[in-house]
Formats: sequence, C-alpha cells, structure tokens
Amino acid sequence: MEQVHDFLVMLDGYIGGGPWFVYLLLFTGLFFTLYLGFPQIRYFRHALRVVTGRYDRSTDIGDTSHFQALTTALSGTVGTGNIAGVALAIHLGGPAALFWMLVTGMLGMTTKFVEVTIAHKYREVDDEGKIAGGPMYFMKKRLNITLPNKKVINTGKWLGAFFALATILSSVGTGNMPQINSIAGAMYATFGIPPIIIGAILAVLLAFVILGGIKRIAQVTSRLVPSMALLYVLGAIAVLTYNYDNIIPAIVSIFSDVFTGTAATGGFLGASIIYAFNRGVNRGLFSNEAGQGSAPIAHSAARAHEPVSEGIVALLEPFIDTICICTLTGLVLLSSGVWKDKVENDFQRADQIILAGHYDETDPEHVDRLFHFFDGRSQLLRYTGTLNVADGVIQEKENQEITILHARSIAENVRVSFQGEKFTGAIVVENGRLDEENFRVRLSGESLIHSAPMTAEAYTRSFLGNFGQYIVAIGLLLFAFSTAIAWSYYGDRSVTYLFGVKYVLHYRILYVLAFFVASFSDTTIVWAVSYITIALMAVPNLVGILLMHKEIKHTIRDYWKGFREEHPGEKSY
Repeated sequence: MEQVHDFLVMLDGYIGGGPWFVYLLLFTGLFFTLYLGFPQIRYFRHALRVVTGRYDRSTDIGDTSHFQALTTALSGTVGTGNIAGVALAIHLGGPAALFWMLVTGMLGMTTKFVEVTIAHKYREVDDEGKIAGGPMYFMKKRLNITLPNKKVINTGKWLGAFFALATILSSVGTGNMPQINSIAGAMYATFGIPPIIIGAILAVLLAFVILGGIKRIAQVTSRLVPSMALLYVLGAIAVLTYNYDNIIPAIVSIFSDVFTGTAATGGFLGASIIYAFNRGVNRGLFSNEAGQGSAPIAHSAARAHEPVSEGIVALLEPFIDTICICTLTGLVLLSSGVWKDKVENDFQRADQIILAGHYDETDPEHVDRLFHFFDGRSQLLRYTGTLNVADGVIQEKENQEITILHARSIAENVRVSFQGEKFTGAIVVENGRLDEENFRVRLSGESLIHSAPMTAEAYTRSFLGNFGQYIVAIGLLLFAFSTAIAWSYYGDRSVTYLFGVKYVLHYRILYVLAFFVASFSDTTIVWAVSYITIALMAVPNLVGILLMHKEIKHTIRDYWKGFREEHPGEKSY
C-alpha cells in the first residue's frame, strides 16, 4: 500500500500537484473575471433573485428547479472538502493555504458561472426523455476543427469522451471513495462503530436514493443541504466564541504568511510559499469544484429558458462553499490551535516513516532538515532493520537511534499494538516502512493529525467539549453522504454520453460497491486518488471554456438584452 501511495503521490506531482495545473485554474478564473467585468460581484444580487424562482416560466424545460439544482450541485461540493479538505490544506501549507483557498473561491465564482452557462446551452434529452448535459456536450458540438477544405475533424467528440471517462473515474475517486472513507473514520473515532458496518448501512441507503434518478436525488439534497449547513455553522460559532481571543491572531496569520511561508511552530515543521499556494489552490478546487466541470451536469437538469440564468445561480456555489463554510472551518482550526498541536491518535500506515537517527524539533537545524525532507528537496536516511518491542514499547538498541514520523511531524510516546493488545516481539522495517508481514501491527501515539480528525478535535475545544466531535461526525455524515449522492448523478450522465442509458444501472451498482469497499480502505490512498482524478476532469473543461470565450460573452449579452425587454423596471447589466 505504501508503494501504491508513493506512486500516486508522484503521479499527482506531475498532474494535479504540478504548478502548471494551478496556474491554468487561476488563469481561467482571472481571465473570465476581467473579460466579463467581475460578474461574481455585479450579478450576485440578481443570482439571489433567480434562485428563488422569481423569473421562472411555466414552459421552462428541465427536471429540477433552480433551488434544487443549486442544492444538488452544493451537495456535490459541500462535503469532505469543507471538513477534511480545509484541515488537510492547513496541515500541509499552514495558515496561508486558507488565503489561497479563498482566492480560488472568489475566482471560482466566475469560472462556475461560465462553465454552467455554456454547458446548459448545449444540453440534450436522452432516450428516456430525461435531460442530459455537461461539458462533454458542448465539447462534442462546438470544439470540432474545420479545415480550409471544409472537412470537419471530430476533435470535440473525442475530447468530450475523455472528459466523460474522467468524470466516471472522478465520481469514484472524488465523490465516492473519500466521502465514505471520511464518514467511516469519523464515526469509528467518535462512536466506535466499525467502518465496515457504517459502509454497509450507508451503501444500502445510497442505493435506495440513486436508483430513483435525479428527481429523487434533488428531493433528498434540497432537504439535507440547508439542515446540515446550519448544524455545522452553529458548532463553528461555538468554537470561535470560546476561542474569541485567538480569532484576530488567526486572521492575521492567514495573510501575514502569504508571502513568507509559515515558520515551524509547535509540532508543525513549517511550509514554504509555493507549497501553501499549491495546496491551497488544489484544496480550493476540491472544495468548490469550480472549473472541474461537475456542477454543469447538475445544473443542466434545471428548468430554465435561458442558460445564463442558471449560470448566474451557479456562481453562488463557491461563495457558499468556500468563502463562507471553508473560512469558518479554517478559523476554527487556527483559533483552536489544533493545526500545530500533537494529539493522541492511531497512525495511518501510509502516513508514517521511520528514520535512522535522532531528530529533535527544538533544534532549528533538525527542523530545517525535516522540512526539506517533507518538501521533497532533500533525502534523509530511512531505517532498515529489526525493532524489538516489549509490552507495546519499542526497545532501542545501543548505538541504534530512530525517529518515527507521522503526519509530517515527529511522533511521541509511540506504542505498538496487535489486534488491540500491547505487542511484544520483533517488527521488521524496510526503507522506513513496516514490512508487509507486520501488516496487522499498529502504531499509535502523539503526533499532528489532519483531515476530518483535525476538525473533530478542534470542535471539542469549545463550550461543547467532547460533544463537539459528534457535530463534526454527524455533519460529515450528512455532508459526505449527500456528496456521494450528487456524484453518482454526474457519473451516470457520463455513462449515458459514452455508452447509452442501458448501462447506467451497471454503473450505479459498481458505484455502490466501491462506496462500500472504500469505507474500510486506507484514507491516505483514497485522497491520493482523488487528487489525480480532479485534474483529469478539469483540464479539458478549462481548455474548452477558454476556447469558447467569445460565444460565452455573446450569450451573456443576449441574456441581458432579453431580460431588459421582459423586465423593463428591474436592474440589468
């Protein structure tokens, strides 16, 4: 598993984790923000009116209302990206990563507006009379190449097929596996329920919902999203109120570290400017999915006579998801101090490394060497050999010093267990990793934590006490489960595009099975898969909307021209 994880991380370094991907994402949002004159600001008030159904017509074609399309798309974005993703971004890049998440969210409002508008314009009706839409449809119809001799090369068809295939992979790698994995981990840590039990129960519920199609999905998500957001926000307010004296320092740290990087503090070993920038933008995309091309699939089902009106509704998503909810989560993590504090936890196998030699986080030279090791700019000698364990405690031999790292920090008070009992015997380590024969041996102790466990720990540092972790567990359950519901729809529309309606049922069955299996899989591996699948979807979508920038602008102008004629007394642009 460690080798698989290392390979996926290396692959992500060239794809989603590469600087080029971050620049493409930000460039697209910035380009359209300037090209269209800051629509995320100018159209915001109008978006609130459209989503209430104020301008709806009885003749509008579609399967869902504006509000249901918004909540379905939000249920696909408001999930582990808000609870686990923000925590992971800060864990990797420090407070400055939150700044770049917010920048991504602000620019993402425009990107989401644009991609939903053009995808809604070219939606179709499938063989069962249901709406089928998404970036693959505008690619198929508008991104073909016409040669000077009038011959047409169907590049759009193949680009659409690539996007649809990437969407199917991403529906499992982004919308499915990380969601149930985070739910199962949180429920086990909070209530002690075995992950396989949680996976089985929720897999049955998931099957019940998604087999009902988009109408049942919309009905469920339109009720889940508002209630789960309210629960989560109330818990966040409790933490911030309790740690009110740390709120201003937390806000200052978000902006003060942007151009300097974050220095080592507590168990946190530091983060460079580039790493904070890269992971903040990457996690920002995972949170709001602007530019990824997923939301246009949900919004294509909305009843609307004008594609631009649905695009305007869509710009609310990154605002709610990233600007509001992610900011709240980030302030909770920073004000509570949990991002730099070591806490008792069970170590994730793929997240632990055993180094040869002794390293001390109070020694600036050691911290610098470890920082560059995690940053990938230097190598440290990994331990290979046998460790003797007595009653759960590793016995260091004479002239044999080791340092155990977990979650990018030096682990303390490490204990070894086997099937829940203190372990006594020998464990073999190869190149810093436990040998495969020691697969069932577990390490635990004090170290930094990340993802959902970090947020759960932060929520306990308030008036709520241990009850705070229940809010995170329940919130994560609702957030992540609704995300899995929405992504099943994205996947089945892509299956419809590639293979036809008759294969949708096969896809849904496989989707539910993957959901169940991921409940007891390694968290780190699952997240590594999600990083890659995000980029595979986003790149063709971003390139596509950039190529169609002129048509998008003309479509928007036509919308406002018709709006002024139909509603002469209302403000237009």
